[in-house]
Amino acid sequence: MHPALNIAVKAARRASQIINRAALDLGHLKVASKRTNDFVTEVDKAAEAAIIEVLREAYPNHGILAEESGVTPGRGAGKEFQWIVDPLDGTTNFIHGFPQYAVSIALAKGGQIEQAVVFDPTRNELFTASKGNGAFLNDRRIRVSRRAKLNEALIGTGFPYRVFEHIDVYLDIFREIAQKATGLRRPGAATLDLAYVAAGRLDGFWEFGLAPWDMAAGSLLVSEAGGLISDLAGEADYLKTGNVVAGTPKVFALLLQIIKARCAPGLES
Repeated sequence: MHPALNIAVKAARRASQIINRAALDLGHLKVASKRTNDFVTEVDKAAEAAIIEVLREAYPNHGILAEESGVTPGRGAGKEFQWIVDPLDGTTNFIHGFPQYAVSIALAKGGQIEQAVVFDPTRNELFTASKGNGAFLNDRRIRVSRRAKLNEALIGTGFPYRVFEHIDVYLDIFREIAQKATGLRRPGAATLDLAYVAAGRLDGFWEFGLAPWDMAAGSLLVSEAGGLISDLAGEADYLKTGNVVAGTPKVFALLLQIIKARCAPGLES
């Protein structure tokens, strides 16, 4: 395992200990609203602090982009490196005791994701990837599914609560894909949705209005597992646009074709 990936795994496991302890007593959880349908808890903050402590100890000069604390630029030789951290993706699920949430940590070098960890503390499932070395689930190599037809595919998605002005476009796409796919799922944690595409549990995924920390680790998992991932224009700017499509090579192409045909002007960027 790459040294940086090993540190990311250590940080994710440290955060998961905090999350699992808090999950035992959700009734006493302090919850605040950042914006409509977007919540933060004391657990998000404590888990993020634990992750950053582990990362800083190993790589004090690296930059960090974290959901709760924002951007800390890198210094010196660490300027080209940035850790992208979501301490608890699926906070709404966590608050409700719905067991679909994860810790997500990625390392970018020069803007390119090179290391990725997505850890599901409820199932003890560790998804990892290093650029050029494949994707793994608990040390077992994973690949995207072989499904090539939309009418055989199980597709994941997420409702675009950060971009409500595009909800009608999203619903049109949802309606068409629902009619053509074998099934649609909306579990509520994009990091795990992308990890599930990588593991072959989902055959495709799309969502609008995500943040970089929602996609960074999952995007490398998908590509290293043999899948394709892009923004709505078919380009690699999903971390900037917040809009993403992913899947097996053929399912990805079919999803992208439907989505591009229905996209409102300006949504692709």
